[in-house]
Amino acid sequence: MSNTAGAKLRPEDVTALRRSVRGPVLLPESEGYEAECATYNLTCALRPTVVVGAAGEADVREAVRFATAHGLPVAVKSAAHQMVSAAEGGLLITTRRMAGISVDPRNRTVRAEAGVRWSEVLPRTAEFGLAPAAGSAPEVGVVGYTLGGGQSPLLGRTHGYAADQVRRLTVVTADGELRQVTPQSEPELFWALLGGKGNFGVVTEIEFEVFPVPRFHGGGIYFAGEHLARVLDAWRGWLPTVGEDMTSSIGIQRLPDIPVLPEPLRGAFVVHLRIGYLGSAAEGEALLAPLRACAPALLDLVEDRPFAAIGEIHRDPVDPIPYVDRSLCLEDFSEETAQALVKLTGAESGCTLANVEIRALGGAFDREPEFPNSVASRGLPFAVFGFALGAPDRAEELRAELARVMDGLAPWAAERNMVNFLSPDEATGAAGVRAVYGAERYDRLAAAKKRYDPANVFRFNHNIPPA
Repeated sequence: MSNTAGAKLRPEDVTALRRSVRGPVLLPESEGYEAECATYNLTCALRPTVVVGAAGEADVREAVRFATAHGLPVAVKSAAHQMVSAAEGGLLITTRRMAGISVDPRNRTVRAEAGVRWSEVLPRTAEFGLAPAAGSAPEVGVVGYTLGGGQSPLLGRTHGYAADQVRRLTVVTADGELRQVTPQSEPELFWALLGGKGNFGVVTEIEFEVFPVPRFHGGGIYFAGEHLARVLDAWRGWLPTVGEDMTSSIGIQRLPDIPVLPEPLRGAFVVHLRIGYLGSAAEGEALLAPLRACAPALLDLVEDRPFAAIGEIHRDPVDPIPYVDRSLCLEDFSEETAQALVKLTGAESGCTLANVEIRALGGAFDREPEFPNSVASRGLPFAVFGFALGAPDRAEELRAELARVMDGLAPWAAERNMVNFLSPDEATGAAGVRAVYGAERYDRLAAAKKRYDPANVFRFNHNIPPA
């Protein structure tokens, strides 16, 4: 059985691998292979030579050792919300069976194994009135989200990236060794892992800080798309008036006509203002008054909520869908930028993208954490994400429309970008990845890669080759 990496697996090799691990070992012809390789983005399929469904960290070690002994690069999948490569010719480690969670309310920390999703952490921390720096989509995996930075729509402007809250990682590096990584024990690997997004090993467990936040005031306000210019203008003027306890974003959405959506949103072109506020409901209502006054709302879903309802802010799709996407960060969101965005995506633009969103960052996102890490987007004030929904046979048409919109914002775009938002079409080579991280950060990451993964075993990603 050959693969694109040039190595061959004999039947006896696969038999030996099966004997060495507790979880399943699956080949392309095996029952269960397709389900084990399933992804959130139906446009991006995984086609590895062999899959190991890791039942624990011992399985991860055996899988990595097997891969390196047979010349197979390694990919890792948890919830598979961000796909970069089909992993052809490689060994895929899936982590969904590694589902352990423990909450320490006294020290306000959580330990989560590699397969845990935020939707599983949120009810556990809520029992103690605690809150993690979870993202907009609770079905995303904790580890992958955090290794790419992790931008919370509730706690981020107050406490920083999810990566900034990490205190310890357990990781299997390319030599098959299990390492306990802290800022004190291995500061360079700790720095590289948190921002390096899977380039340095397989994280089997992560420990991070949580915060005493039982509730928030927030949700979404939907305006008719014809009011896009008014909403953007009001939002731009409002942002400097609010504190770090207020996080917000705007989605310019062309919604499908499906029953799961409430009546005023079905098949509609809308502007979705998202709000996450940590102060009182009364204070939140007063702060939102200027935005509510800018245009009549189609639907107003902002209310006091338990923290575990964080997914109601963005209302991201839960079930797998086919899409293509692109992203960028902006150095500025001026009046001129807003006018360009209206021309590119407004009612007269002919835009067909399902969603173009702009997220306001700032606050603690800009500050270096107590224990430094390699998060690439620190200091950038806005992030933009474009999303085109459609079957794989429409991919080129959808990419062209994405290019029209995202390239139209190029005059205000930063070179650096948010790693978690990168698509398979972005940063496809070393020069692109270097631009995303910035030269100094990239060179330091490449030096760490040379130390911890000199053969570039972990390369099915936005890859940082060894220096």
